[in-house]
Amino acid sequence: MTVDSAQTPDGRLRKALSDLIAAVDPTLATRLDQDPEAFLDLIDLTRKSGEELAQLLKSAVSSARSAGLSWERIGQRLGMSRQAAQQRFGATLDRADAEASSERRRLHPVTAFDEMEALATAGVQGWHSIGYGMYFHDLIRSHEQWEHLRVAAFGPTKRSLEADGWKRIGTMWFPWAYYARATGIPIEIDGEPSR
Repeated sequence: MTVDSAQTPDGRLRKALSDLIAAVDPTLATRLDQDPEAFLDLIDLTRKSGEELAQLLKSAVSSARSAGLSWERIGQRLGMSRQAAQQRFGATLDRADAEASSERRRLHPVTAFDEMEALATAGVQGWHSIGYGMYFHDLIRSHEQWEHLRVAAFGPTKRSLEADGWKRIGTMWFPWAYYARATGIPIEIDGEPSR
């Protein structure tokens, strides 16, 4: 008995990726039957897809580290040594350049399991994230409270969140995207609103 490759996880992934490439250029399938130049378009779309997948892989590895997984386990899943995984994926995300503030601090260590609670506490005191990486958020302080949101990369659209006043923090940290917004409420110091 043979297994239909379309029913395996790899087969389903391959089909989904093919469907996504086809959706980017709906004319491609028809043009491949008639125009040899269309194969160059296919190469270009496939290359760009590979670059995007490489970025998603970096973000997925960083998220796994943020969740507390060891380089050993990540390397095993990637089919490489712990050292190779750490060398290839160990760099932190580029931090966003944010508005000037003389008060800066690093919220560290935090993981995917406790960072939102820590950001909520910091937000009441006027701190908000301007960048993040493995086990940390870089914060600056203002005179109003902030709220933070972490959404799945495939969750609510950026446009709808921005329409509600959320500001994207840095770049996506697959599978997460982070947002912050000011509440307009004065900060609290020792449980009391500041004046």
